Amino acid sequence: MIHDKLRVGVIGVGHLGEYHVQKYKAISNVELVGVVDANPVRADEISRRYGVKAFESHEKILAKVDAVSLAVPTEMHFEVAKDVLSKGVHLLIEKPITYELDPADTMISMARERGLVFQVGLVERFNPAVVMMGSLLNKPVFLESHRMNEFTSRGIDVDVVLDLMIHDLDIILHNVRAEIKEIHAVGMSVITDKTDIANARIVFKDGTVANLTASRVSNKNLRKIRVFQPDAYLSVNCLKREISVIRLDVNLTNSSDFPKLLAEKTTFPGRDPLADEISSFVEAVTNGSEPVVSGDDGRKALKVALGIIAQIESGCRSFRAI
Repeated sequence: MIHDKLRVGVIGVGHLGEYHVQKYKAISNVELVGVVDANPVRADEISRRYGVKAFESHEKILAKVDAVSLAVPTEMHFEVAKDVLSKGVHLLIEKPITYELDPADTMISMARERGLVFQVGLVERFNPAVVMMGSLLNKPVFLESHRMNEFTSRGIDVDVVLDLMIHDLDIILHNVRAEIKEIHAVGMSVITDKTDIANARIVFKDGTVANLTASRVSNKNLRKIRVFQPDAYLSVNCLKREISVIRLDVNLTNSSDFPKLLAEKTTFPGRDPLADEISSFVEAVTNGSEPVVSGDDGRKALKVALGIIAQIESGCRSFRAI
């Protein structure tokens, strides 16, 4: 049967999964077939709120859809994703791709063998300020990211490296194509039994250095990336979706003057990175094209994240009051 619209479903409709439902409902060439959640009360709530069918299990929706978003807890990613891919259904899986590399490799292979789109939900790659930053990069010397959250109970099934820092790892690995030479990492638990604060310094073989800090026990939310490069200083505020670019004024007429700096700020009001991410997934499925953030991208970020976690676990991990 030929369908005029792409038939999609959302598996896992907690806090983040509900946003996926909203975005799919807003796309004209998409039919949101239904939702699935391990909590039937939550599934019924979302079903009534958005006027879609609630299915009892993910197995029952797979024969009725072309593609799904998977937003279940990370420990369930592999088992559910295997079922999705084995049924020939395209998959957008929330980050992190999995806890371990071997399951990630299996999913990537399954998608490739079946010619399926397999996209990883690293949504900051669709932030318009981050996209513009990438277009302005010119042999960066130093990149620094700070990603801080006020504490919530969401996302604590993984540590802060896989919960927050992985977004910046993906951005940096996408934009710095050199191989990694060495990593130095520290971190500790504060509230949960996992790492809640982490810092990693990555040295690439081309000499580029990246310094990443992530915390989920901050007193405010912060998402910033700074880049030092020969021709400019770039400052990205991911929360506000704005980028500032500072350059040397090359049009000075008086050579005795001190150098002057030109600053330019670009903002992107009204832009929605998650909507752009999901629209990109729909486009990749519809056109048979490669997703912007592939399974391989998700695996690459996971591999580095696991290396950072291993270093942290070998050192101090507990916060102790003096």
